[in-house]
Amino acid sequence: MARLQYAFDDQQFTDFRSQHIQVKVAESSWEKQRYFALRKSVFAQEQQILPDNEQDGQDFRAIAIVALATNCAVADDVVGAVRIYQVDDEHDNLWFGGRLCVARAYRGHQSIGKALINEAVSRAKDSGCTRFLANVQPQNETYFRSVHWQTLGTIEVAGRPHVRMQAELEQYPFMPRHLS
Repeated sequence: MARLQYAFDDQQFTDFRSQHIQVKVAESSWEKQRYFALRKSVFAQEQQILPDNEQDGQDFRAIAIVALATNCAVADDVVGAVRIYQVDDEHDNLWFGGRLCVARAYRGHQSIGKALINEAVSRAKDSGCTRFLANVQPQNETYFRSVHWQTLGTIEVAGRPHVRMQAELEQYPFMPRHLS
């Protein structure tokens, strides 16, 4: 009787990254739980920004947008997140975006950050937004400029320097959503 032998390669396997990403509003309970878990992982643990409590009062009114990794047409993980919310302003229909993050294994993969920004700005624009702002970490300012944002000035957030930026709304498409 022949004996089976297996050959093993000592090379490390790289983390699996889905090639199928869907960007949408977080609706289900698991999407919202993973949305907050990803934010905590990136901002509180990895970057040590607000390590005690990354969530704030804006989360009660914010629209949570997620990038979902799908396998075999089934979404199984949140790999990117951003939130948007409207702010009372007497001159503009002002919206803010924030807490943009992408899971470490998916950074630089399939333009997830750009897709999240596009969905965030377009969704606010569809809701009548006339001005869209975000407070961006200085190291990300160049990236935001590359996706049609202008720098307005500097601001401090959570004791750290940030850059206040504004989206060039005319560069973002209307994406009408039909209710079923």
